[in-house]
Amino acid sequence: MEGKKKVTGPLVFTVSVAVIGSLQYGYNTGVINAPEEIIKEFLNETWIERTNGPIPSNLLTLLWSISVSIFTVGGMIGSFSVGLFVNRFGRRNSMLMVNILAIIGGILMGFSKLAKAVEMLIIGRFVIGLFCGLCTGFVPMYISEVSPTALRGAFGTLNQLGVVVGILVAQIFGLDVIMGTASLWPLLLGCTIVPAIVQCVALLFCPESPRFLLINKQDEENAQKVLQKLRGTQDVSSDIQEMKEESAKMAQEKKVTIPELFRSPSYRQAIIIAIVLQLSQQLSGINAVFYYSTGIFKSAGVQKPVYATIGAGVVNTIFTVVSLFLVERAGRRTLHLTGLGGMAVCAAVMTIALVLKGVVAWIDYISIIAIMVFVAFFEIGPGPIPWFIVSELFSQGPRPAAVAVAGCSNWTSNFLVALLFPYAAELLKSYVFLVFVVFLIIFFIFTFFKVPETKGRTFEEISSGFQRRAADGISTPNVEKNSMVELTNIQPVKDGAANI
Repeated sequence: MEGKKKVTGPLVFTVSVAVIGSLQYGYNTGVINAPEEIIKEFLNETWIERTNGPIPSNLLTLLWSISVSIFTVGGMIGSFSVGLFVNRFGRRNSMLMVNILAIIGGILMGFSKLAKAVEMLIIGRFVIGLFCGLCTGFVPMYISEVSPTALRGAFGTLNQLGVVVGILVAQIFGLDVIMGTASLWPLLLGCTIVPAIVQCVALLFCPESPRFLLINKQDEENAQKVLQKLRGTQDVSSDIQEMKEESAKMAQEKKVTIPELFRSPSYRQAIIIAIVLQLSQQLSGINAVFYYSTGIFKSAGVQKPVYATIGAGVVNTIFTVVSLFLVERAGRRTLHLTGLGGMAVCAAVMTIALVLKGVVAWIDYISIIAIMVFVAFFEIGPGPIPWFIVSELFSQGPRPAAVAVAGCSNWTSNFLVALLFPYAAELLKSYVFLVFVVFLIIFFIFTFFKVPETKGRTFEEISSGFQRRAADGISTPNVEKNSMVELTNIQPVKDGAANI
C-alpha cells in the first residue's frame, strides 16, 4: 500500500510539467492589466498613423475592452473543446499539441507593436485564450489520472498554485521597472512563448495517463509500466484491477455525450454539482475585490498601490500552498465550506467599510485586512477545489465531456462578471459586495447539502455513489435524503492518508 501514498521523483516531475499549463493561464489572465495605459497609447498612435486623427474615446474604450475580453471568449471556446482532443490524442499528447497555440499567440502579441497592427494584438489574445481554455481542462484531468488516490487532492491543488503563481509573475513583470514600459510591453505579452517551449520539451519525458492507456486504448502493458514508474513500486496490481473494473463498466455503457450528462440520472446530479462549484469560484467576488483593491489601498495612504496588489498576490500564493497540505486532511467539502463562509463574512465587512468610508478615519485599514483575509479564504476552498473535483466526480467515460461543460461554465461566468460588474458597481456603489454575500450564502447551502466528500475515494467509488443515489431516487423518492447522507459520509480507506 505504500506505493499508493508515496511521492516519487517521476510523479513530481510529471505533475510539475503539467502545471506549466496552469501557470500560462494565470500569467495571461493577469498580464494585460499592468500596461493598460501604455497599450491604450499604442492603440491611439496606431489609429493616428492610419487616419491622421486621434482615436475617439468611446472607440478607444471599445478596442481596449475587446483586447481584454477576447481572451475570455477564446477560453470559453477552448474549454468546450477539451473532449475533442483528449479522447483522440490522449491527455499528454493533447497538452503537447496545443502549445503551438501559445507560440502563435505569443508571436502575434509580441510583434504587434513592431507591425503597428492592433489586429495582431487582438487575434493573439484570442489564440492565447483558446490555449488557456484547453489547459483548464487538460491539466486537472491529467493530474487526477496520474496521481494516486491518497495524493489526488494535494496534487490537484497544484493546478491552482500554478494559476496564482502565474498571476503573481505577471504582476511583477508588469512593473514599470521591469517590462511594464512603452518599449517592453510587447515582450511582456510575448514571453508566454518561453514556458510553452519548456513544456513542449519536458512533456516528451512525461508518460501518457495510465488510465487513458488501459481504459481507452486497452494497453495494459504500457499502463502497468507507467504506473510502476510513477508509484515507485513493481506492485501496482490494485491500481490495474480498479482500472479494469472501470473499463468493464465503461464497455457496458453507451458513449457519453454532453446532452447525456444532463439526461441521464446517473450523471445529472454530478454535472450540476460540477457547474455550481465552478460558478461558486467566479461569482464569489474575487475579481471584484481586486477591482476595488487599488482604490482602497490608495485611500489608506499606500503610496504605490500596485505593490499592495502584488502583496495580495503573495497572500494568494501562500494560502494555496496551505490548501495543498490541508486538502487530504480536512477534505474537499470541508475546505470549500470554510472558504465560502469566510468569504461571506469578509464581503459583509467590506460592505460596512465602503459605507463608512470617509466617515470613520481608520476604516480603510479594516478594508485592507478584509481584502487579504477574503483572498486567503478563496485560496483555501473556492480557488483550487472546483478545478480538480470535477475530474473526481466522473469515471473515465463521461469525464472529458464533464470537464468541458464545467470549464465552459467557469469561463462563461468569468466573462459575464467582467462584463456586468462595472454596471453593478455603478448602480449599487458601496453596497455592491452584498450581491456576492448572497451568492456565497447560496453556494454554502448548496455545498452543505449536495456536495459529497471525495477524499480518499477512488473514481469508481465516487461515480457508483451517484448511480446508487440515482437508482434510489427513481425507485423510492422518499429516501433521497438518506442516500445523500450515504454519499457524503462514505469514509476513505485507512491507507488513504497522504505522506507529503
